[in-house]
Amino acid sequence: MRVKWAAALLICVFARSVVNADIKLPSLFSDRMVLQRGTNVAVWGEASPNERLTIRLSPQDNASEGKQAVEVRCTASANGAWKAYLPPMQSGGPYELTVSSDDGSSVRVRDVMIGDVWICSGQSNMEWSVANSANAEQEIANANYPNIRLFMVRKVVSDVPVDDPKGEWKACSPETVRNFSAVGYFFARELYQHLKVPIGMIQAAWGGTPAESWTSTPTLELEPELRVILDNWKKVVEAYPEALKRYEERLKQWEEEARKAKEEGKPIPRRPNPPMGPGHPWQPSGLFNGMIAPLTKFAIKGVIWYQGESNTGRAAQYRKLFPALINDWRKAWGIDFPFLFVQLANFMQRKPEPSESAWAELREAQLLTLLKVPRTGMAVAIDIGEANDIHPKNKQDVGKRLSLAARAIAYGESIVYSGPIYDRMVVENSKIRIYFKHVGSGLVAKDEKLTGFAISGEDGKFVWAEAEIDGDTVVVWSQKVDKPVAVRYAWADNPDCNLYNKEGLPASPFRTDMPIE
Repeated sequence: MRVKWAAALLICVFARSVVNADIKLPSLFSDRMVLQRGTNVAVWGEASPNERLTIRLSPQDNASEGKQAVEVRCTASANGAWKAYLPPMQSGGPYELTVSSDDGSSVRVRDVMIGDVWICSGQSNMEWSVANSANAEQEIANANYPNIRLFMVRKVVSDVPVDDPKGEWKACSPETVRNFSAVGYFFARELYQHLKVPIGMIQAAWGGTPAESWTSTPTLELEPELRVILDNWKKVVEAYPEALKRYEERLKQWEEEARKAKEEGKPIPRRPNPPMGPGHPWQPSGLFNGMIAPLTKFAIKGVIWYQGESNTGRAAQYRKLFPALINDWRKAWGIDFPFLFVQLANFMQRKPEPSESAWAELREAQLLTLLKVPRTGMAVAIDIGEANDIHPKNKQDVGKRLSLAARAIAYGESIVYSGPIYDRMVVENSKIRIYFKHVGSGLVAKDEKLTGFAISGEDGKFVWAEAEIDGDTVVVWSQKVDKPVAVRYAWADNPDCNLYNKEGLPASPFRTDMPIE
């Protein structure tokens, strides 16, 4: 009898797995997920060819009083692919999402919340975890926000767009937040505390990666300035076999050197880096295909982005590349969602005299994107970087400043969400008057004396300048320049600058002698 019962149980379990095997959902549709409120929401997956399916979203365990179940039907295609749309819904939950077929097979997703979904993407400063940020242990201990849900996209480089991001949703807690994006978490926390609606954060970030890795191939092919990126990568791939051979030889040599150094108690030499080639995260479009493409059917509220360090030295190209990336993603989703980004923080040692700066040029490219591309917002971080660390630990202020931009741009609040942004200049005899947008309640110097300004005459040689606030403008001059023609502010890798508005938001670096595009 025991054998018969065991056999019967095995048959039932097997039968259930077979019944459920026909319907498959991508990883985004899993327990603890967040669906975007206020818009049509796509649900998709795989089933048996031509299968009739019912997609039902219903209150879970009577937890959402007064909320009605939503039900839609669709038919899988000849190859088994299917997609349906849930109608716009208000925030709330938890819900249960069930996809069932006419033959009785089904899959179920529990603890579904309806709220706002944001993607947090970029390179290492977006990937930087809560555990490695300022005041980490206290922040982790206090991270009890079950209605903030976190999803980390698996790191994948791909030649072609993939379908499934391969991750799982987790409710925000001290156990789950530790390794999540600090910027993403602090942004979500600010929004949740203000909006009181569930927030879903999807992290798709990879340290050390350039913007072209996150941009689709058709977009890179569109303009000559970007097509060169693909041409250069083709050369890298062609040279890869020989480069790999040299690397392997060098690696064997290093292994012997390291062994000897260890035996003699000497420092072990640095391990050689493998060459770039197929599958490298710098592969143009590789991360768009592997980590962004599988998200593009999923309804979202917007994107926050922290990247640019790996594109320093190519600011002129970034002026084209960054707007192209934003428009590329919006086209992929089919919606002009808010795209909010962080301007590069101050970094490296300060220079005693005004000089050129690749980091300042990259910040300028980001500023130009803000001015040119609609529905974008920029969090200035020129005051919260660290000279000796490209990964500043103060991610709390970054998240807060991004949340202010979100509240204004994504949610339509009438608030001061940006620091002063350069507007125009007027020469007044031996001085130059600078006008700004986003002055808020007024301009202020964080310390008594305004710093960070330089001025030049027709010779183009910049010298440190005196500057004072005059109403909503700043007047700049120097005894060394009789006939000024241009002003720069915070134009350095790590500038000494202190112009803010009274709301406490820093002014963006700028130069009035910006080259014409």
